[in-house]
Amino acid sequence: MELLPRSPGEFGSARYWDRFFRQRGQRPFEWYGAFPELCPVLLKYVRPRDKVLVVGCGNSELSEQMYDTGMCEDIVNIDISDAVIRQMQERSASKRPKMSYLQMDMLHMDFPDAHFQVALDKGTLDAILTDDEEVTLSKVDRMFAEISRVLQVGGRYLCVSLAQAHVLKKAVGYFSQEGWVVRVHEVATSGDKQQFVLPVFVYVMTKFRKIPGSALQILEICSEEQDKPLRLESTERLVEAVKDRQHYALLCSQLSKAPCGEQLSLDLCDKASGRPRYTLHVVDSPAVKPSRDNRFAIFIIPQGRETEWLFGTEEGRRQLAASAGFGRLVTVALHREQCYEGMASIQAELSGKVMELAPPGLPARQQVPFLSVGGDIGVRTVWHCDTSPLSGEFVVEDVKGNDACYFRRLVFLSNKNVVQSEARLLAPAPPPGQKKRRKDKKKPGPAEPPMAIDKSYLCCEHHKAMVAGLCLLGSSDPLPGAPIAVLVVGLGGGSLPLFIHDYFPQAHVAVVEIDPSMLEVATRWFGFSQGDRMQVHIADGLDHVAKLAAEAPAQYDAIMFDVDSKDLTLGMSCPPPAFVEKPFLEKVKTILKPEGVFVLNLVCRDARLKESVLAILREVFPLLYARRIDEEVNEILFCQPSPKSRRDPVELTVLAQAVEGSMQQLGHSWDSSYVLADMLQAITIL
Repeated sequence: MELLPRSPGEFGSARYWDRFFRQRGQRPFEWYGAFPELCPVLLKYVRPRDKVLVVGCGNSELSEQMYDTGMCEDIVNIDISDAVIRQMQERSASKRPKMSYLQMDMLHMDFPDAHFQVALDKGTLDAILTDDEEVTLSKVDRMFAEISRVLQVGGRYLCVSLAQAHVLKKAVGYFSQEGWVVRVHEVATSGDKQQFVLPVFVYVMTKFRKIPGSALQILEICSEEQDKPLRLESTERLVEAVKDRQHYALLCSQLSKAPCGEQLSLDLCDKASGRPRYTLHVVDSPAVKPSRDNRFAIFIIPQGRETEWLFGTEEGRRQLAASAGFGRLVTVALHREQCYEGMASIQAELSGKVMELAPPGLPARQQVPFLSVGGDIGVRTVWHCDTSPLSGEFVVEDVKGNDACYFRRLVFLSNKNVVQSEARLLAPAPPPGQKKRRKDKKKPGPAEPPMAIDKSYLCCEHHKAMVAGLCLLGSSDPLPGAPIAVLVVGLGGGSLPLFIHDYFPQAHVAVVEIDPSMLEVATRWFGFSQGDRMQVHIADGLDHVAKLAAEAPAQYDAIMFDVDSKDLTLGMSCPPPAFVEKPFLEKVKTILKPEGVFVLNLVCRDARLKESVLAILREVFPLLYARRIDEEVNEILFCQPSPKSRRDPVELTVLAQAVEGSMQQLGHSWDSSYVLADMLQAITIL
């Protein structure tokens, strides 16, 4: 029995619907959702004394159930099909005397103006608006005009729909321009996800008198878990919000059927602001043998640690899931602009939502464990937020890391998963005999950071490798006592030039930074300062190097590039492409002493682009070493203009040990976790 139309246009044909309902018989046909699912939304907008018009009623039981439950009795149902109207009249005539069924075309209704308080449409608009042909759009405009005519001011048009983008745009655009308030509800459905994945929505358009010349639009969206609607600024934003919910429903359906081959991520947004509150990654481990207790778990990443390799990369999360021993692990990252009361409140907030991501076969009432590191949600204190014309929005924040240590970080919000600069903080020691400060005492204000910077410690592994590159210098005097001139391009928080300045007492360090905001941040928040041996030039690194090459060649023992690219579309995030073009690298070589070293922090995910960069470097510098940074994309390249400077890893290790021995003699020892020799043992010659 063929019930589907031959063409979309037949959806508006009385002949098609007569044939449809004759063939289907008395069985009710529910387009979208059953009455129990729609009831919570209908109760908000349908009052017992309202006069309700149902357009395109078909043989749905919706009107009957509204009548039988006492929601409303004065209901007029119309449909273009005479066959279905006769069916429904026979079904309800004796049971529901106040409800009527009329054969009528909704494009040309016989009712007087302002006759109803509610117009209800369950799938009718979706059936008519099948394309964007002029004939179709004209029908829809006529339908809307008729509904508007028969509704009183303050009346509500309730349209149950799958909210395809073109349908939603048409309805919202038409009624918002007429001055109506538009609200979209997502219906909480309980259907089988294996059979039906798209969520159902109800558009609620409330009629107001149009104010001439007013462009005000009130557009809102809400779901069952929201206490109040979220107001949106445009039709486009409303359509995007609905699409997000549709994609989420599709994702949940896919996850309920089978393990996912790749990691899926999604944001859960704050109900009030609409901003991301949690970022979730779904990680399946097919190698884990499933049992009752290891199918599913949630892992809360402590605040501030979401950028760590274990939590911030696909491979890290894969290892985390495997070591945790769960078939499916959902990692949850917390956002810095949100407030969290603690693990218990997060668990209560997420419990219902994360269960929608459960793997297939999970028992309905299975207890799902919430895991974390150390059992808490970590600590994050944002001290400073600002915007730079060059770097965009950025924050300075303190976070709690491993072993209860605290770290200060600079993060550019254009790439919030990357820590731009980081420094370890010194825990304040109370004077002898003084007790710990009581918890109820006033905390220091934002202008008074509570802990000083530990300048003996380099947080970034790539900075440790870059400093180790100084061992390649061919000076006759042993480091660190030898006088050296160092040029650093890229200041950030200032950790790299500050470390060289403090632990190589004969070093004169020049820093080039294009963004004056970064100098202010480094000085105020990261303990950076200028002096006789430390000078900062606010300039474009490209221009500064070109100027030096023209004026004073061969003046630096070491040149270090640690500068990020603002173009996130490239496969190389450090440095910007112009810094590794051959003409510019020739200028770098010009200002470098013959036995000096050029150290480049290269962060490149594009294999072909990386090979081209290495090829250019080889053309300019005869001697090239590389040091990969474990668990990171960074690779530190050491470039020297003379092949005579070549040393094997054993020689470099001996040199590094000599440098550290000299440090101890001079009383300039840095943190014991940093061993120069370890940095140079893994060096390779390219």
